[in-house]
Amino acid sequence: MSGIWGKNIKVSIFGESHGKAIGITIDGLPPGIELDTEYINSEMQRRAPGKDSISTPRKEADEFEILSGYFDGKTTGTPLCGVIWNSNQKSKDYDSVRYVMRPSHGDYPGFVKYKGHNDYRGGGHFSGRITAPLVFAGAIAKQILEKKGIVIGSHIKRIENVEDENIDYTNIDESVLKGIRNKPFPVIDDESGKQMKEAILKAREDLDSVGGVIEGIVLNLEAGLGSPFFESVESKLSQTMFSIPGVKGIEFGVGFDISKMRGSKANDEYFIENDEIKTYTNNNGGITGGITNGMPVIFRVAMKPTPSISKKQRTIDINKMENTEVEVHGRHDPCIVQRAVPVVESACALTILDFVLGKGEL
Repeated sequence: MSGIWGKNIKVSIFGESHGKAIGITIDGLPPGIELDTEYINSEMQRRAPGKDSISTPRKEADEFEILSGYFDGKTTGTPLCGVIWNSNQKSKDYDSVRYVMRPSHGDYPGFVKYKGHNDYRGGGHFSGRITAPLVFAGAIAKQILEKKGIVIGSHIKRIENVEDENIDYTNIDESVLKGIRNKPFPVIDDESGKQMKEAILKAREDLDSVGGVIEGIVLNLEAGLGSPFFESVESKLSQTMFSIPGVKGIEFGVGFDISKMRGSKANDEYFIENDEIKTYTNNNGGITGGITNGMPVIFRVAMKPTPSISKKQRTIDINKMENTEVEVHGRHDPCIVQRAVPVVESACALTILDFVLGKGEL
C-alpha cells in the first residue's frame, strides 16, 4: 500500500483534503516515551494554513487528537493514532473541475489509476493538506531524537530567484538552527526573507505562483548509520522527501555542483580534534558510502510552484474527451515553500528515527 512507510517504525497516513478528518498511525514507537503535546501543537501551527497574506485563506486550526497508543502522558508501545478534524472545506469550489484536469495536479493520473473514483475535491488524498499528519508524526520523532541530542532543522534557501544566506556546512550553531523554527518566515537573513515575501505577493497579484528550495540539516548524528546499497541514508531520505507533494528534486552537500569540482577539491579530508574525527569540508553532506560519517547531514529539496493558479490554462475535459481551458478558483497558496519547511523536517525526523531504532538504542 502506498499509504504505509517504514521498516523499524511504520506509519500509515489517511484522509482527504475535504473529508471529515486526516490522520496517521505510528507503529513501533518504544513504550514509556513522554510526549510534550505543546511542542507537537507548535509544530502543527508552523504548517497550518490561513495565517498571513502569503498563504491560502483557508483557515484550519489543525488541532490534533490522539486516539490510541498514549496513556498518562507517555507512549504505550502500541500503535499511536493521531487525527486532525477538517473544519473549513468549500467543496463546491471544485464542482467545475471534476472532469476538467488541472495542469500539474494529480487529477489525471489519479483519475486513471482509481478509475474515476478518486476524491477530486481540494486534491483529495493527493493534497498538501495530508502533510499535516506527517508533521504530527514528525513532531513526535523530533522529540525522541532530541533526547539523544540529535537536532533537525531547516530554512528557506530560495524563493524564485531570491537566495537566503549560506551556511557553513562544517560549523553550524545549534541555537541558530533551533531559533529559525520560531520565525514566522524561516530564513537566516530576514532581509532576504522580506524580498522572498515580496516575490510571493507579486506572484499572487499576477494570478500566478512561485516555487523554491528548502535546506535541511541534521546535527549530532553519529557515524555509521545506513548501509549500501538500498538502505543508504540518501536512498531513504530521498524516498520520504519525494513523498511530500510538490517536491521535484533533492541534493546532498554541495549537490550537483560537486560534478564541477576535481576530486582534490570535492573530497572531504579527515582530521582529529579532541579525539573526535571530523572533515575539513562537508561537500558530501555528512554521508559517504551511503553511511553517515559524523558530520552534519545537509540536503536540499526543490519545491515546484503551486499548480493551482487563477491564470487561464489549456487542459482537457476527461468526460467530454475534448480540449478546453481552466481557471482554478478556490483558496490556494501562491507559494507552498514556507509551509513545507516543517513538513521537510518531519519527513527527515521519521527517516532518521527509523535508522536509530534499527540500532536498538531506544
